[in-house]
Amino acid sequence: MFIQTEQTPNPATLMFLPGRTVLEDGTAEFTDPDKAKASPLAEALFAVSGVEAVFLGTEFITVTKNDSHEWSALKPDILAVVMQHFTSGAPVLLDADAPRTGGPAEMESDPADDEIINQIKELLDAKVRPAVARDGGDITYHGFKEGVVYLHMQGACAGCPSSTMTLKQGIENLLRYYIPEITEVRALAV
Repeated sequence: MFIQTEQTPNPATLMFLPGRTVLEDGTAEFTDPDKAKASPLAEALFAVSGVEAVFLGTEFITVTKNDSHEWSALKPDILAVVMQHFTSGAPVLLDADAPRTGGPAEMESDPADDEIINQIKELLDAKVRPAVARDGGDITYHGFKEGVVYLHMQGACAGCPSSTMTLKQGIENLLRYYIPEITEVRALAV
């Protein structure tokens, strides 16, 4: 088994590409060892000293490290865990029907905004999420209120130094171009 690694815009996060499907659909984010018990892979990755977060996509795994560890020391251990997991045949998630997105719940919305919300979700799914996935992350919709779109950044996007610029200059401009009712985009923290 050959596992490729790719850097992400977030220097604390590295993307691992095992060359096979990680999740059939959706994503799963684990930001602490207790929640990682839902995934044998994530739980094993948290056993590696220095791992702070694990994000699972359809074809990739992103691992975020803490500042006191270097990738040169962590990478071999993480590669070994990923290889051992996929050669063992163990499931990635224990409950395939478990909720996969992390972060805050979707906000209540005004029914008058339903058309705008549908447009926002379609643009995010068609134009934003595929681009963000290439960098090892995801962005999920969480609300629209008084012209402001609330999004949650996951994986390599969470805590990335360039995430504010991506959010404001990229995503906000794109959404405002197509949907004039949008005045601002804000990231929600967990």
